[in-house]
Amino acid sequence: MFKAGLDKITGMLNSYKYKNSKFLYNVKSLARYYTPKFFLRGRLRAMLGALKDYDKKEICDRVNYYCRLEEKTALPETAVKLADFKYKKRKGQSSLTAYFFDTYEYVRYFAGGLKICHDFGDVTQTPPWPAIVKSRPIGALNANAVLLNLDKLRHFTFIEDKKDFKDKKDMLVGRGAVYQPHRVKFWEMYFNHPLCDLGHCGIDARRKEWVKKFMSIGRHLDYKFILCLEGNDVATNLKWVMSSNSVAVMPRPKYETWFMEGRLIPGRHYIEISPDFTDLEEKLNYYIARPDEAQKISQNAQAYVAQFRDKKKEDLISLLVLQKYFKMTGQQP
Repeated sequence: MFKAGLDKITGMLNSYKYKNSKFLYNVKSLARYYTPKFFLRGRLRAMLGALKDYDKKEICDRVNYYCRLEEKTALPETAVKLADFKYKKRKGQSSLTAYFFDTYEYVRYFAGGLKICHDFGDVTQTPPWPAIVKSRPIGALNANAVLLNLDKLRHFTFIEDKKDFKDKKDMLVGRGAVYQPHRVKFWEMYFNHPLCDLGHCGIDARRKEWVKKFMSIGRHLDYKFILCLEGNDVATNLKWVMSSNSVAVMPRPKYETWFMEGRLIPGRHYIEISPDFTDLEEKLNYYIARPDEAQKISQNAQAYVAQFRDKKKEDLISLLVLQKYFKMTGQQP
């Protein structure tokens, strides 16, 4: 009985080992929100001055990737003044609260008379006018969708994986909510496959046998290959998977966030499978037989992740994205 209790406590601790703290996030967010604006006067110029500490070409490249507006475009009358951009507690909508706080973290430095449009949630269509979003379709025709790093507590998790690739299982692991048709199709094709360990975590499973208990990130790391299927928009687990010593397996992404999924290269940053999933077994067997190639993909993925680990740089880019947004909507010179 003692061992069973100890195992349960250990399991609970492991489940939170790689999680961002929601409590600390809320404390910091509320502290920012209730800090009087006069404390922020003059800070914007100083923060933008950090550009001298970085490769200007790299910074400008990312700013222009997130904000692709090339012509001045007026905002509609429904645009919100920053002075009126207020926190409203939304019962049962904690994720939308996170979107607000992640936006407010940066817009608070700008004049209250400036306006923004935003589209909070899983955005899969380009807005009709310039709007701040978390996600957008990958492609050239998405200029009105201006990316900020929103809902980052949930999406932007990076880990330190101490388990060597060679010591992991030669299998693909996948856990998630299996509701969307493409996820259902994958489970139907591979749930009982000997190279896969799949499970549905949630309610109302299409098949009862798909339901499995929650699996911590730590247990995912026992496997060489981790499934990263897009859900309503992007694959939530892709960031931490690419920071690990395992390899992401997925079709070419359709949507992107601050992580710039549109810049990921198949065979370099992840193992690409076809949209109909029919070549999964072939791809897994190929890389199981060539572990050095698979490990190289993991190393490349970690190098890609490294560009997001400097908080000061991420803050600078976020502010420059907003500065460009205000300029291209005709609100600043």
